[in-house]
Amino acid sequence: MPALAELPGLAGQRLGPTAWREMTQERVNAFADVTEDHNYIHVDPERAKDSPFGGTIAHGYLSVALLAPISQELLDVSGATGVNYGMDRLRFPAPLPVGASFRGVAEVGEVSEVRGGVQVKVTMTVEVRDQDKPAVVADCLFRYYA
Repeated sequence: MPALAELPGLAGQRLGPTAWREMTQERVNAFADVTEDHNYIHVDPERAKDSPFGGTIAHGYLSVALLAPISQELLDVSGATGVNYGMDRLRFPAPLPVGASFRGVAEVGEVSEVRGGVQVKVTMTVEVRDQDKPAVVADCLFRYYA
C-alpha cells in the first residue's frame, strides 16, 4: 500500500492482477433492475442463446462499475482519500459473458500534482478468462488527497 508521496514512483508500473471473480446472472439482473436496462442480451438466457453472443452478457456499464472495487484493490493509497475524477478513454473490446471469470489489471501512467493532492492516470483492464480480448479498457483518472 503506497503512501501519497510514493505515487510518482509508481509511474510505468503494472499492478495486479486481482483474483478471478465470476460474472453471475444474478448480478446482471440486479444491475438491469437498477438501470432499467432489461435488454434480452443481458437478462433472458434462453433468448440470448440465439444472439451473436451465444448467451447473456454483462452490461458494458456494469463492467465499468467493476473498475471501482478493482481499482481499490490494486491501488489503495495509505493516509489519503481517493476519488474518481473521470476517464479519458473507455472501450469495450469484447463482451463479458455471464458465467465467465474476470479479473483486473492496471498500468500506472502519468502522476501529477493537482491543487491539494495528486492525480494518477491508470489504464484499467478487465480481462476475461479464456478470451483473447478484454471486456473493458479504460484510462481512469484518480485523485488522492491527504
